[in-house]
Formats: sequence, structure tokens, C-alpha cells
Amino acid sequence: MLARRAELIEDGERTIGWKLGFGALTWLEKFAIPGPLVGFLTASRRHFPGATISVEGWRKPVAEPEIAVFLGSDVDDPDQAGQSVAAVAPAIELADVHPPPENMAEIVAGNIFHRAVIVDDAGSGRVGVDIIGLEAHVTRDGYEEAVVTDLEALTGELVSTLAHTARLLDAFGERFRAGEVVIMGSVTPPLPLQPGTQIGFRLAPLPTITVSV
Repeated sequence: MLARRAELIEDGERTIGWKLGFGALTWLEKFAIPGPLVGFLTASRRHFPGATISVEGWRKPVAEPEIAVFLGSDVDDPDQAGQSVAAVAPAIELADVHPPPENMAEIVAGNIFHRAVIVDDAGSGRVGVDIIGLEAHVTRDGYEEAVVTDLEALTGELVSTLAHTARLLDAFGERFRAGEVVIMGSVTPPLPLQPGTQIGFRLAPLPTITVSV
């Protein structure tokens, strides 16, 4: 994954942060890992709320409502990663989950099925790392799909997961940097998509973001 990221940077791509996935307990047990898998985000696949994105040619397109964490400073001490968080906000990741997620090495090498991320800037979010009182509301074509009050049930605890990821990156010569965004994994099971669908996601009381395909 990091080799692919380095190739893209060499070719002029700009990276904007990181993505986590498969952090639910069932996946941690299946893959026998202590924390979620890690991928990367690039500027060319970042879109702003209200975007329309084609999924033509995708094999199994899904949407994943996620918490986006914006970093306000470099993380020099991985154990203190939570202190670098400037804001949290809603994000929607689009993924093409094919082939089925069975081989961990293949999943990571493929950047965890990532195709796009829809996220606003840090100014649209809640300052700091506190998610107490936030509630996830997910809609499909205007109809409610899910309401989630335990936002960490499928992702793991936010601060400890950030610290774990920072330690993992540090072991490979990387680190979290100021200005990056980290999407923390889906707060609901992935939502299957088909052309014409609109997904809405609100981390109430923050504003709703949408994406259409």
C-alpha cells in the first residue's frame, strides 16, 4: 500500500490523509489483528458534499458513512495522537468491494477498496475530538436507513484507534501530519449502491452531507 502511495506521489498525486477499515470486532478476530487496516486518501478522489460520482464499471459499489478526523498538528508522539485533532465531521466513502474481502494482504495492497471520499473542510465540523452527543442519521433517497447512537461500535474507540494507527505508521517511517484528514471506518454496515441513488449522512447536530451516484 505504501509503495503504491509513493508511486502516485512520484507521478504528481497529492495525498490528503488516511483511511481505516475493517475495524469491527468480527473483522479483527477474522484477520487476527489488533486494529483496523490502513489505507490512504488522495486529492483526486476527494469530493465535496453534494457531488455526483459515476459508479459505471464498478463491480460492487457501496457507501460507508464515516467520521472524518482533521489533524491540526503533526503527530510526533503516536500515543498522543488524539491531542492533534482539530475537528471531527461527517464523511462518506465510496468503495468497490470486489473481490470479496477474504485476503488481508490483497485488501491492503488494493487500498481497502477505496474509490472516493466525500468530505467538507474542518470548518464544517465540531472542534476537537469529542463525539459525545453526536448521532448518525443515514438516508437513502430521502428515506431513513439507519440511526446510530454508538458511533464507535464498528470502528473502535476513536482516540485509541488513532494512537494505534499512528504507531503503525511510525513503524513504517510515516506519521500523521497537520492538515491531513483520517476517515475512521463505517459507522454502519456498507450500503449497496446503484445508479440514481442518493446517500445522506448527518452527524447530528452537524449539517447533512450527500452524495449521488
